[in-house]
Amino acid sequence: MIESMNLVILIASILVVVAVFTSLVSFRVGAPLLLVFLFVGLAAGEDGIGGIMFDNAPLAYFIGSIALALILFDSGFETQLRTLKIAAGPSLVLATFGVLITTGVIGGVTWLVLDVPWLVALLFGAIVSSTDAAAVFFLLRVGGINLRDRTRSTLEVESGSNDPMAVFLTISLVELIILGGGENIALELLQRFILQIGLGAIFGLAGGYALVWMINRVKLEPGLVPIITMALALSLFGATSILGGSGFLAVYVAGLYAGNSNMKMSVGVRRFQHVTTWLAQIAMFVTLGLLATPSEFGTVVLPGVILALVLVFVARPVAVWLCLMFFNFSRNDTAFISWVGLRGAVSILLAIVPMVEGVPEGQLLFNTAFIVVITSLLLQGWTIRRMAHWLGIIIPAKHGPVDRIDLELPGNANQEIVVYRVHEASAVATGHRIPRWARPSLILRDGASLRPHSAGPVQGGDQVYIITPPKHVDLLDQLFAGPAEGANDVELFGDFSFPADTRIADIGRLYGFAVDADDTERTVAEILERDLPGDLELGDRMPYGTVELIVRRTDDEHDVLEVGLAVEQQKAKPKRRIPIFQSRSELLAIWKDWQKRKRAEKNAALSDQTSSTAKQLDDGSDEADVTEAPDAPDASDDSIEDVADDTAGDTPEDGAETPEPEDSGKKPGKAGRSKKS
Repeated sequence: MIESMNLVILIASILVVVAVFTSLVSFRVGAPLLLVFLFVGLAAGEDGIGGIMFDNAPLAYFIGSIALALILFDSGFETQLRTLKIAAGPSLVLATFGVLITTGVIGGVTWLVLDVPWLVALLFGAIVSSTDAAAVFFLLRVGGINLRDRTRSTLEVESGSNDPMAVFLTISLVELIILGGGENIALELLQRFILQIGLGAIFGLAGGYALVWMINRVKLEPGLVPIITMALALSLFGATSILGGSGFLAVYVAGLYAGNSNMKMSVGVRRFQHVTTWLAQIAMFVTLGLLATPSEFGTVVLPGVILALVLVFVARPVAVWLCLMFFNFSRNDTAFISWVGLRGAVSILLAIVPMVEGVPEGQLLFNTAFIVVITSLLLQGWTIRRMAHWLGIIIPAKHGPVDRIDLELPGNANQEIVVYRVHEASAVATGHRIPRWARPSLILRDGASLRPHSAGPVQGGDQVYIITPPKHVDLLDQLFAGPAEGANDVELFGDFSFPADTRIADIGRLYGFAVDADDTERTVAEILERDLPGDLELGDRMPYGTVELIVRRTDDEHDVLEVGLAVEQQKAKPKRRIPIFQSRSELLAIWKDWQKRKRAEKNAALSDQTSSTAKQLDDGSDEADVTEAPDAPDASDDSIEDVADDTAGDTPEDGAETPEPEDSGKKPGKAGRSKKS
């Protein structure tokens, strides 16, 4: 028994070491790191070189659930309140309605491809409906892809908040399948949703408040604070799940509350959670890889790849487009959010539930979900950076690399010690003054401790100790960091920059170019917004006389904050504009344009009809004149002869009246009345 336990410990530790070292290969070749962890598990499994027999699905689900709870708590803890405010609307819509739409689309295709009952098909749609928080956070934060805050925040909050919805749908559908369904499945799902999501949110807020209150009031050893924080998070997960709520949502909300509160030892908790989150990801992916049996994938490879392609190119894009249509995202941002819909360990973990609960198609769903996850990580995970470049949505970083260590002051949650190693090309090393509110407390130079007033100007390589509120750390990063790649690219942003509210006339006088009389009171931002169609993006440029105006910085609503000026005009690259993912305003403009064209066509048709009718009337009157002209002599020959005889003073030979004496008499009468009048 003891030897078996030691063997398990040895094997587990070796797998972790191998997974960590293979990450070096991942960074070199650009492969998604979590896919590498998954392949380590596959290689160690019964069909791999390791030959480890592991088929304990309940144990795998247990390990995966704990790991996912820790990952979600850390995701919430690292999500800033500012990020949540920016992306709360779109990300929550994606996490709810987006998951439902994806479930429906994939469920319909699964019913056709796998030939399973429709409730089982919907179950598979729910299993693969959520994005993987670990994969998305890693690729965005560690992968070095710099996006606008709104796009990045939407992806991060969505990936952390859509797992509870997928878990709810999966477990509810499994129970309905086992119980044989019900008379009104939609109503049952709605009731379950209100109960699980409602309790999860309430218990999450209460648990987060209790956690912060306890940490701030109970005096503990610093090394125990991260441990009790993790233990309380897992306790909240278990208690909420037992009471019928969503434990995954509860730990995410609790982490969100705790991470944005003034909690003591928060720096130490963050550092500890980074370690435990990495360990949880490795454990979860390797365990799920061990559980899989690649020799059984042969029958599901083709259906799995088909479902993965439908998920990547149909279900996810449709869900994202319908959910973000009303939030005024640009087409390229929407396309990128659609592409960053990686499926990962959560989908494989949820695929274990049907196996554990005894659903007949459980093994089929697990194998198919595994193929979908591998295809998604290969196709999307390997191309995220390229897709971002192709869509042109990567923006230069606010600052370059920064070497910083955070040290928390004991007993004070409002201040912390920040230690910077000064970059040789940073702002402070090249003469920029450190703000008064961030005066250094100590400077280490060449191994010697120096007082700030005696150290002189800060030099490259110095270690500077500063006591500051945590909210000011981002500002200090910009002072001590190296230059950001592309941040001051003259070709991209121009030779000079101006605030958006600068008048074009003032710039024209300064740089000697002519300004239109109508533009003298306009700002550069107003001119850009007037002459460039659609939402303004970073790097958009337009010629103005002999210079070019360039969008240098925008906010999350695409309003211009800073404008660049290029003295020499360059041939601008055409902005890539994909033909799909129109926003609500674009669709409204298309609708109005269509209505305008329809009205124009209708008016043109009415005009043509009126002209045709008038022409027919004119032609008809001409024909009538032509028809009456030859008949008139025949019909009134006698009258003409009578008039001629009366004029001559003769009477007709037979003494009879002509057939039209009244008409003959009326005409002169009318003429006579006209003359009198």
